[in-house]
Amino acid sequence: MVAAFLAAFASAFMFARSGQSEDVTTVAIRFSRFEPAVVTATAGQPITLRLRNDDPIGHEWIVGPDAIHERHRTGTEPYHDAVPTEVTIPALQSRTTTVKFDAPGDYVFICHLPGHEAYGMTGILRVLPAD
Repeated sequence: MVAAFLAAFASAFMFARSGQSEDVTTVAIRFSRFEPAVVTATAGQPITLRLRNDDPIGHEWIVGPDAIHERHRTGTEPYHDAVPTEVTIPALQSRTTTVKFDAPGDYVFICHLPGHEAYGMTGILRVLPAD
């Protein structure tokens, strides 16, 4: 059942790391908060995010449906670098990732390091319908 869910979930995304010259939206991390806390994208179109950690501690940016967040709340993965929707951002560094959601909706992004979500380190990737 989990494998089927993950397969269906993965089909909703196009995963790619990007160094391309397309438009980039910066999400800054400062005082263990995401700025802006709401990022807007269009269904079916990739969005490239520059995740800039201005804090002296590491963070992570994980976006997806509730099942993904439940897995990370109890998981033990110390570092994320293989899946564009799961990114570790070391202290005072930046990472760039590109994601594409085919279905409109609000996708929550969270830092799941201990205590960070409870502190309020969350945001929303709002995917609007294509024209």
